[in-house]
Amino acid sequence: MACRPLVSVYSEKGEATGTSVKMPAVFQAPIRPDIVGSVHMDMMKNGRQPYAVSAKAGHQTSAESWGTGRAVARIPRVSGGGTNRSGQGAFGNMCRHGRMFAPTKTWRRWHRRINVNQRRYAICSAIAATGIPALVMAKGHCIEEVPEIPLVLTDKVQTLTKTKEAVGVLRKLKLWREIEKVKSTRRFRAGKGKMRNRRRIQRRGPVVIYNQDNGICRAFRNIPGVTLINVDRLNLLKIAPGGHVGRLCIWTESAFKKLDSIYGTWKKASEQKTDYNLPMPKMTNCDLSRLLRSDEIQKALRPPKKQVTRRVLKRNPLKNLSVLAKLNPYAVVEKKLAKLVEKQQKKKRQELQDAKRGLPGTTKLATVDAAASGGKSRPRKPVTKAPPAKEKKEKKEKKEKK
Repeated sequence: MACRPLVSVYSEKGEATGTSVKMPAVFQAPIRPDIVGSVHMDMMKNGRQPYAVSAKAGHQTSAESWGTGRAVARIPRVSGGGTNRSGQGAFGNMCRHGRMFAPTKTWRRWHRRINVNQRRYAICSAIAATGIPALVMAKGHCIEEVPEIPLVLTDKVQTLTKTKEAVGVLRKLKLWREIEKVKSTRRFRAGKGKMRNRRRIQRRGPVVIYNQDNGICRAFRNIPGVTLINVDRLNLLKIAPGGHVGRLCIWTESAFKKLDSIYGTWKKASEQKTDYNLPMPKMTNCDLSRLLRSDEIQKALRPPKKQVTRRVLKRNPLKNLSVLAKLNPYAVVEKKLAKLVEKQQKKKRQELQDAKRGLPGTTKLATVDAAASGGKSRPRKPVTKAPPAKEKKEKKEKKEKK
């Protein structure tokens, strides 16, 4: 919100006149972009005209379904013969020359009712935003060389009748760069609007707000991007186009002074609106850093915790041996003993299996096991190692000698 108590008044030559005007209270109203956006959307909806397709569209043919049993879809089909149209699907939204899905009707809920107080809140927020240079620049306006925001001109500007004079005023106020920017954005519209007498579009320039039209509309109306509006008929669609606050406004002195009587101040109610006063801001002091540093808040706060406590990751002792050893030191010994027992049992099991299979070196065990088993199965023959060739030759020689 603009908090300066006084605003300088400038002449049509771009020079300060030396007089100043009191800042209207509406420039200190709370800025609520959410309310501005919602009200702007509803106001745009109120300008729509009903449209609908013909109620007969897609149904101006005789068509019946062929039913089941003919290996075709059950969509209604055009009757008759002798032409390629006969037998084609009809009526459905998936059919050629069929109706659309959910045909539009003229009795749709086109318009929206807006609360009067909410509408006024939105326009107050939009006016307050025009007095903040940061928001005006964020909207895209070229105001780097403009002497002051909000910009107030003498009432002599209302008597201008020539466009040449109006252009001279804008040049003196360093606003002609803004007009050139608007001219450079003039382009053809994308869409059907080209065929509906709205071929070209361009960006918005400054809005000139006057109190009495003594020729000012005639002077400014042909300059690209400039909008003219009477202070008694301020419109949110013009002050915050697109629902975005911060449009560049040029005020005449009498229009600027009249704002207090239209919207009132917090000490005095509005003269033109019944029982209306400006909306109260949610915070009397918006300087958040100053609020946090204040003694009242600092006393209520606890001292800062400077000791850093790091969170310890919890591990599962059933899966992590080091954690288990901390809980139960004997668990390590138990695990080693368990592994040793398992190893011995495995060795014993393997020896028994080898003995049953009759592997070499396990003859005695095999016969004992077979006898001890007492089963019907025949014990396997013990397998002996084959004698080497040298021993065989010696045995043969002994037999021959005998």
